[in-house]
Amino acid sequence: MSVPPESTSPPQGTSPPQGMSYAAPAGVIHDIGYRRYDGPRLGRGYILRSLFVASLRSTYGLGRTARSKILPFMLGAVMLLPAAILVAVTVAIKPPEPPVAYTRYFVYTQAVIAIFAAAQAPQLFSRDLRFRTITLYFSRPLVRIDYVVAKYAALVASLFILMALPLLVMYAGALLGKYPVGAQTKGLLAGLAGVAVLALVLAGISGVISALTTRRGFGVAAIITVLTVAYGGSSFMSAILGDQGHRTAAGYAGLFSPVTLVDGVQVIALGATSASPVPPPAGGLGALAYVLVTLLVIGGSFGLLMLRYRKVAAS
Repeated sequence: MSVPPESTSPPQGTSPPQGMSYAAPAGVIHDIGYRRYDGPRLGRGYILRSLFVASLRSTYGLGRTARSKILPFMLGAVMLLPAAILVAVTVAIKPPEPPVAYTRYFVYTQAVIAIFAAAQAPQLFSRDLRFRTITLYFSRPLVRIDYVVAKYAALVASLFILMALPLLVMYAGALLGKYPVGAQTKGLLAGLAGVAVLALVLAGISGVISALTTRRGFGVAAIITVLTVAYGGSSFMSAILGDQGHRTAAGYAGLFSPVTLVDGVQVIALGATSASPVPPPAGGLGALAYVLVTLLVIGGSFGLLMLRYRKVAAS
């Protein structure tokens, strides 16, 4: 006995022939196998570390387009070039002491450091505000302080890497020149401590400026302007007061620029030789002023970032 073929539903707007009926199409239920996630919950710590690593990579263009890598790597090469020249001079001529102290290198290359900070701080702080991706971060189990810590730490780390690599190159050159290992190691550690403090200060200032605008161009211009005017004004005040014989007052002028501020902290805390024409004032009051202003800049910048993103999270 033959089985008639299954009927299909009629075309829209037509009816079946007389004496016949069409079967309703059978529905299909797809079991997608939904299961609850019962794996490990990595939590806030993992999110914070992931955000820090991703932010640090982005400052050097890693994981981004090739165009994003040009500026940070070019600035890194510019930072390393004077150190390589100093190594060549040290090995070839072998002067009694290395030509440049570890604690002075960032003073001579501050223009490159400022450009790097101005270029990368808006990338970390302004971009999320402009494209409103900040709300996506806070939709996760990520609180405001985690976001600020991750972004701030990433900028500090990127600046520290930029400034520390030339010091390591200079240290290797000093060892090749057979200078005393103990003295060079002590100088290197002092230099690394100085650039760590400078990274904290610059990251705080540039981060706050970047967080106040959603336009990257405005942030870049504002950071360069603030750092340039601060150093120029501080140097001008110091020179004028020093020429008039007010050397103590001239020493306090270094408080108004991140570079001269950290240079003064190195002189006070590490016993380094100042790179400024007028060193910070001697005595406990001068030392207290430089240390307190440094802590105030770092802590105040972090507090302002927290305040800025509290408003963002509430909006």
